[in-house]
Amino acid sequence: MRVLVTGHLGYIGAILVPMATAAGHSVVGLDSDLYAGCDFGAPPPEVPTIGRDVRDVTADELAGLEGVIHLAALSNDPLGDLDPSLTAAINTAASLRLARLARDAGVRRFVFSSSCSNYGAAGDDLVDENATLNPLTPYAVSKVQVEEGLAALADRDFSPVFMRNATAYGVSPRLRCDIVLNDLVGAAHTTGRILVRSDGTPWRPLVHVADIAQAALAALTAPREIVHAEAFNVGRTEENFRVSEIAAIVREAVPGARVAYADGAGPDKRSYRVSFEKIRRLLPAFQPAWTVRAGARELADAYRTRGYSQADHDGARYRRVGRIRAGLASGRLDPALRPRAEA
Repeated sequence: MRVLVTGHLGYIGAILVPMATAAGHSVVGLDSDLYAGCDFGAPPPEVPTIGRDVRDVTADELAGLEGVIHLAALSNDPLGDLDPSLTAAINTAASLRLARLARDAGVRRFVFSSSCSNYGAAGDDLVDENATLNPLTPYAVSKVQVEEGLAALADRDFSPVFMRNATAYGVSPRLRCDIVLNDLVGAAHTTGRILVRSDGTPWRPLVHVADIAQAALAALTAPREIVHAEAFNVGRTEENFRVSEIAAIVREAVPGARVAYADGAGPDKRSYRVSFEKIRRLLPAFQPAWTVRAGARELADAYRTRGYSQADHDGARYRRVGRIRAGLASGRLDPALRPRAEA
């Protein structure tokens, strides 16, 4: 297929693009490269690229495409909270505008990178795709709103599919250390302390970034009747952990590190334990290869061999909200988060 991958220079996109090309797809990327300079190891592979903000994509740029994998977004809760109006403009309005343009251009499959954070405060029971959605942050609200809008756009010729990813982890050419496993392993490696910022009780489902990419590609090519306007939780049911359990896994991966809890750490309302039986049953092409334990070891090895330092871990380079704030302060980004041409 000829496929547009938005956010192809981001954390997931940098893994997905080479997997897509290896699978025989012809990939075009779209990215404003907000996170230029966040490379970890070799830079992302080059593909034909539309170097613009997702808010500014044109109908002509979508002509001839057969599929879209839409990853581009302000991509976590702290970043979503930075300016909720920008989260609404970029994550919600621009995503739905892109989908309408894609539908009108004849794109048949639209794979949307959604989130298990849509479930919000779900408690201890396993939730599946039919559970009531309870988004607690602007980021999660935007994901729910886009799913609803895409469902309304679905028709005989345009099939959106919603991939509700568990919390990502793992090494990528565009590293993030502001997600739970990457953060905890980074802290253990650089300080010997595994700093837990809650009381450790919240549930989190976790999934490796490469498995997210594999799921998106499976959804791209699955039979229409299986994925049309359907949501799929992306992960494995046995990979749900309390944050305290994640910390214990990190301690195994980084011998000598100790678990500590942040001052005033309390419960986190965002707690959800998720069933992934639907994707296991209906998308057999999705065969997740990673476990959290293996991912913790991968991260620890990468941090050690690539000289990942405490300055790297504490600084803005690998933290999305820190990187955005630095771009605003330097003038590289304008207040609407578009890169300035002169920068």
